[in-house]
Amino acid sequence: MPRVALDLNNAEDRAKVNGQWRMAPGLVPGEGNEGLVAQLAGSAARLPDYDDSGWDVWDNIRHSISTGFTFAWYRIAVEVPAEIDGIDLSGMRVWFETNVDNYGEVWVNGDIDRTTGVVVGINAPQRVEVSGSATAGDKHVIACLVGNGPLAEPRGGIWMRYATLAFESPG
Repeated sequence: MPRVALDLNNAEDRAKVNGQWRMAPGLVPGEGNEGLVAQLAGSAARLPDYDDSGWDVWDNIRHSISTGFTFAWYRIAVEVPAEIDGIDLSGMRVWFETNVDNYGEVWVNGDIDRTTGVVVGINAPQRVEVSGSATAGDKHVIACLVGNGPLAEPRGGIWMRYATLAFESPG
């Protein structure tokens, strides 16, 4: 099974899919108390058309931020190329693979697969399907919410250990 994997923490690999990481602190970026309020109905930062143009641009998602109880969003928009390194990507399945410290959610185009999109456990690897059939020019927004834990006594900062965009033959 052919597989092409791009390291989204690497500028050369991100350029192959026209991607750039943006990051903003908070469950609801820009809101007081990081947007942490009782009975919050949701954070618009998960939506593909959310304006993140004012967020910080990040080249190193492994950089640890904050201490204690905190949240941050990491977002990247990617465009599927026709080929990578001479390999035709047409019809391939597209996967986003990551590992965050500590809690995480992976939203693809504003949706979450509640089975695979929630990082269960501290520092657990996660693999989420972005597309079942790659088409050149398709654009996808991947938004990752990362939170520190354990919630009752969080330690250290938050970061993404890795982020990979993988293309694999179907079946």
